[in-house]
Amino acid sequence: MDADLKSHGEAIAAALPGAVKSATVAYDDLTLVVEAARWLDVLTHLRDAADCLYVCFIDITAVDWPERPQRFDVVAHLLSPRHNRRIRVKAAIDEDQTIASAVGVWPGADWYERETYDLFGIVFSGHPDLRRILTDYGFDGHPLRKDFPTTGYVEVRYDDELKRVVYEPVKLNQEYRQFDFLSPWEGPDYALPGDEKAKGQG
Repeated sequence: MDADLKSHGEAIAAALPGAVKSATVAYDDLTLVVEAARWLDVLTHLRDAADCLYVCFIDITAVDWPERPQRFDVVAHLLSPRHNRRIRVKAAIDEDQTIASAVGVWPGADWYERETYDLFGIVFSGHPDLRRILTDYGFDGHPLRKDFPTTGYVEVRYDDELKRVVYEPVKLNQEYRQFDFLSPWEGPDYALPGDEKAKGQG
C-alpha cells in the first residue's frame, strides 16, 4: 500500500513540474506539500486527472506555526471514491499572504474557507463571500491563532435592563483555592499524623 501511494505521489509530482515540494506517506495517507502559488493548479489536477479523481472534497483548514517565517500551513483533505484513496495537500504561507480559493474547484469549500478565515485570519483570494462564519461580526482577532489569549478580548452578555447584548472587557471573577497536594486531605492548616510535611513539627 505504501509503495503504491509513494508511486502515486511521484506521478503527481511529475505531472506538475515545480508545483510539488514533497510527497510523503504516513498511516496509509499520502501528503503533498505544494507551492502556495500553484495551489489551485494542484487541486484542479487532483480532481480531474484519471489516476487521481479526488472528486470528493472533505475539508480545508490550517495549522499555525508562529515561530516559522511562513506561519501557516493551509491543509486540504480529499477523497477519491474511484481509486479508494485519501490525500492531504499542504501549502505554507506568510501571515499576510493570500492563497487562491478552491470554491471554483469544489463549491463545498465555501464555508470551510470562511471558517479558516474566521479562526486563523487566512484570506482566500477569489472567494465569493469571504466573511466571518463562527464569531460575531465585530469580533477582534482570530481564535485559533496560537497567540490569541485564551480569555479573548471581550466578554458578551445579555443586559436585562438595556434589553440587548453588551460587550465588556474580560473580568475574571474567581476565588483561587490553595490545594495541599502532599496531603490526602485537602485544606487543613494543621499537621496530620503521617503527613510528609509534619516531620520536624511538634
